[in-house]
This record gives sequence, C-alpha cells and structure tokens, in this order.
Amino acid sequence: QVQLVESGGGLVQAGGSLTLSCTASGSIFSIMGWYRQAPGKQRELVATTTGRGSTNYADSTKGRFTISRDNAKNTVYLQMNSLKPEDTAVYYCKGWGVVDYWGQGTQVTVSS
Repeated sequence: QVQLVESGGGLVQAGGSLTLSCTASGSIFSIMGWYRQAPGKQRELVATTTGRGSTNYADSTKGRFTISRDNAKNTVYLQMNSLKPEDTAVYYCKGWGVVDYWGQGTQVTVSS
C-alpha cells in the first residue's frame, strides 16, 4: 500500500517559519513536491524536487521556501520562512511515478 504522510503544519504569526515533512511508503517517486489549496481557490504548485536534487518553485515562494529531499528516508521537506497570511492553505504532498499519489494534507495558518 502506497502512502504519503505529511506533518508539521500549524499556526504561526506572519514572518515566522514552519517546516513540513512528507514521508512516502510503499513506493519510490522520481519527483516529489508540494501543492497548496487556500479556501475558495484552486490547488496550486508550491515546489518540486527530483531524486537528484533538482528543484522548481512557484514564483510566489521563491526566496522564502526551500524544498529538500532525503532519499534514504524517502522523505521530502518544505522549509517555509517569512510566512505571509496569503500562505495560509492546506498543503499537500505529491509523489510522481508510474502512478501519482497525494498525501492527506496539512493545514498551515499564518496570522497577521
């Protein structure tokens, strides 16, 4: 059974930091990444990373968020700094492979 389990969400004040983690089991994904969905908005890509460490970021998160990956632990991280109220959303982990899988989501709330 393939699972992606996220952790690390929570409530933080604007300007603060949070680190999200997503651990995959049952499969190894060529690409792992994060999406987010704010209330009333479409799910949007936040960042992705390949097994070799190549990364890609949404313009809205460049310079503030850092995605990293520990292949030995099959885990991807999202370090979020200088958080803004507009970063408030449910953050979802995604693994791209023969079949794509999603995590259950973790809430990030940034208060002003």
